[in-house]
Amino acid sequence: REMQGARGTKFVVWPGSALARKTPRWVMVGELVETSRLFGRTAAKIEPEWAEALAGPLLRRTYSEPHWSIKRQSVMAYERVTLYGVPLVASRAVQYGSIDREVSRDLFIRHALVQGEWRTNHRFFHANRALLDDVEELESRARRRDLLVDDETLFEFYDARVGPEVVSARHFDTWWKQVRRTDPELLTFTPEVVRNPAAAPVLDGDYPDAWRQGEITVALTYQFTPGAGADGVTAHVPVALLNQLRDIGFDWLVPGMRTELVTALIKSLPKNLRRTVVPAPDHARAALARVRPRSGPLVQIIADELWSMTGSEIPPHAFDLEAVPAHLRMTFRVVGADGETVGEGKNLELLRRELAPRVRTAVSAAAAGLERSGLSRWSVGELPRTVTHTVGGQTVRGYPALVDDGDSVAVRVLPSAAEQQRASAAGVRRLLLLGVASPNRAVVGGMSNAAKLALGQNPHGSVAALLADCTDAAVDALVVEAGGPVWDEAAFTALSAHVRVNLVPTVAAVLAVVQPLLVAAQSARLAVSGARGEAARDVAAQLDSLVHPGFVAATGVAHLRDVVRYLTAARRRLEALPASADRDRAGMVVLARVQGELDTLRAALAPERREDPDVTAVGWMVQELRVSLFAQAVGTAQPISEKRIYKAIDALAR
Repeated sequence: REMQGARGTKFVVWPGSALARKTPRWVMVGELVETSRLFGRTAAKIEPEWAEALAGPLLRRTYSEPHWSIKRQSVMAYERVTLYGVPLVASRAVQYGSIDREVSRDLFIRHALVQGEWRTNHRFFHANRALLDDVEELESRARRRDLLVDDETLFEFYDARVGPEVVSARHFDTWWKQVRRTDPELLTFTPEVVRNPAAAPVLDGDYPDAWRQGEITVALTYQFTPGAGADGVTAHVPVALLNQLRDIGFDWLVPGMRTELVTALIKSLPKNLRRTVVPAPDHARAALARVRPRSGPLVQIIADELWSMTGSEIPPHAFDLEAVPAHLRMTFRVVGADGETVGEGKNLELLRRELAPRVRTAVSAAAAGLERSGLSRWSVGELPRTVTHTVGGQTVRGYPALVDDGDSVAVRVLPSAAEQQRASAAGVRRLLLLGVASPNRAVVGGMSNAAKLALGQNPHGSVAALLADCTDAAVDALVVEAGGPVWDEAAFTALSAHVRVNLVPTVAAVLAVVQPLLVAAQSARLAVSGARGEAARDVAAQLDSLVHPGFVAATGVAHLRDVVRYLTAARRRLEALPASADRDRAGMVVLARVQGELDTLRAALAPERREDPDVTAVGWMVQELRVSLFAQAVGTAQPISEKRIYKAIDALAR
């Protein structure tokens, strides 16, 4: 129960006092008497506020931790009040402006004006903050931290202009109300105030706000946070436009980062190639000065230009793209209708695959009243080739198509023309088949037992499934013969009549080719079963790719006879072993090289592009190359070589 007394004394209340048993926190004693210890006599309970109110000049006040308070919009400090060393107030928040005006004014300028820690409606304040944000954004774009002047420069700007009486927001409002009448722009920043001279080189449009590709414009933002997933440039792509945006040109990045990007590519070259293009920054600048940006794949254009400059061949595949820093590759952020992020990454094609369902949903919004299902006849009038819908000022284009639903047909709006083309081919075929009688009885009835037995050796599991596949192929051939898919009822009616008349003989003609094809496939499989080694495994994989459930329609009538030749060449290849083992191994090296290039090309293409006729044509060229490498006596349908295939692959890549 010891009490802290004035001037550092310590005492207890005298035991005879009424306060001795339950001593209050604060007491006033009339005298101090020291016997066995120091006692306070004539004691009374008091409150410290009484002492503070009565002590007057005897009080001692000290202040600590002056700081700017956003809530109170003034500079505050903590006050400590003592009386003869006894603390009456330990830590009380008080206005510091009347205590130290110089420090308060300094803190007000630094925190409220320079650092923006102020809730106010003054026009100059928000204009200044916006200009500072612009320069900070420029720093993120240029990946520099020296474009914005430091806080001390901004402090000096305000310090030279703000009146000496301003120590809080209230004082500022009073002062500014008078000053702005004569000079309303006194406190407004200009670009020259906030930018260092070093900012000049990055103000020439090298860091655009948007990326334009045809009719599509996507916003660009910049982030300078090394290690973050979105470090660098980010393209904000509305999900409804994802399938319309092509992965072309983004590898060039924005002009302001292009030299750094090409420099990084040159540094990623193997040492034997890199030594011909040093110093890398100089060669990067020189190469970029000689080319037209976004005129083709960056690595191809730069490789050709470096070859032209140095005389040393640098193949595009020599650049190690994985060694290029992440901030030098465009980030794609896919956003929904309400602005939320639905996907983000560096690979546009991968995002397109992952978000395909959301893309279809977004695009179908452009088809209000157009989509329907359960159709068994043409009842849609004229089907438009495209439909458009405006989302956020951007035109979203959808592609209506007839889609095969198995036992019926539906109208769906698809995200791309390539998907529309493939879906419409299958949808029109299904609608045609729903309107004609099955040709199976008429076709099979006229076949010999030997022919029927040959048809039983199929990968489909049943003759009925094989016949259905052949019928699909026949309908596809008849549609092509009549001019391709149709888009209105009159054209469909004419096409249906053409199919109805010619379906049976066309299916019979298809079966006439499929029968020897199945025989050739069976012979090739027998040859595979009796062989071992790499050649046997390669032929087995070739057989699986050529003859499989659904292969007739997938191959198409135009190529079925070629498949017979490929199967014959595969069988003869195995029959020539082991005498031709050396030639076979050499051919496998060439084949692996070509197939690797084709696989790389297909992986780089959008999924809807991989089955386009010009892409599949290169696949048939590889089959012809097999004939040339392993069974020349069988003969090829056209002149073929490894070089011709590379030329076709390069054309597709461009």
